[in-house]
Amino acid sequence: MIDPAVPGMSNPLIAPCLWLNNQAEEAAAFYIETLGTGSVIARTLFSTSFENPAGAPPGSLMSVEFEVLGRRFTALNGGAQFVINPSISFFVYVESPAAAKRLFAALSSGGETLVALDAYPWSPCYGWAADRFGVSWQVMTVTGETETPAIAPSLMFCGEQFGNAAQAMRSYASTFPNSRIEDVQSYGAGDAGEGTVQLVSFVLAGQNLVAMDSPIDHAFGFNEAVSLQVLCDGQPAVDHYWRALSRGGEPGQSGWLKDRFGVSWQVAPQQWVDWLGESADPAARERVFQAMLDMTKLDVAVLEKAFSGA
Repeated sequence: MIDPAVPGMSNPLIAPCLWLNNQAEEAAAFYIETLGTGSVIARTLFSTSFENPAGAPPGSLMSVEFEVLGRRFTALNGGAQFVINPSISFFVYVESPAAAKRLFAALSSGGETLVALDAYPWSPCYGWAADRFGVSWQVMTVTGETETPAIAPSLMFCGEQFGNAAQAMRSYASTFPNSRIEDVQSYGAGDAGEGTVQLVSFVLAGQNLVAMDSPIDHAFGFNEAVSLQVLCDGQPAVDHYWRALSRGGEPGQSGWLKDRFGVSWQVAPQQWVDWLGESADPAARERVFQAMLDMTKLDVAVLEKAFSGA
């Protein structure tokens, strides 16, 4: 459990990161135009002095930070190493079937329909599609108190992670402040997933997410192609989230890790966008890159000194 009195422990920003193959700028523009109510927040650049992923040109665009429907995203030019799959998708809640049809048509254009848009017991109009970048969207008409339009990342526990949704949600809720499990629907007697989670709505650090177990033998699972960034206010927060999320998992390089459920996270200070931003001094940006290469968990003080040249 966390101590809310520790500096930096209040509500970190959790931002999904989409690993793309030189499509970050195009994808960000597409989502802003298609989903509406959004904008580009910042851009970051690759190093100019050493090799970049997938041979990206020195100093070229690394990521686009953008916001749509109040949800922060990162589109990352990571190369072809990882491919996005439906294990992490995004619910988009809309207010009417007409709105769902318009949005589903736009998102599925050039992509793939995974579940046909139609009326279902859980929604008067619902469909699941992978867009032309491979990102999966579950468009859903809702009634009642759910705010629309809105986006909620969804984690699907399948394959070797099947049956872990409830345990993962409890673990995440105990790690982040202002978190709670709101509604759990389980598979009933006789269902293929009997006793596991059909759908759970939960809140992490004040942000809505969804999770589910899938008994279907999918040919995919969690990978680095969609990760969750935890943007922290200071080293105590970085230490806390790194320790909690990496416990039983697999620490990676430069703030990346996999938790014990296979979900990829990036634990980073909020300043990272400024340090690597296109408006930053190139020499300062290079020093930060070089410092990050030698780190697993990020050291905020060392990165600040690298940026300032101290």
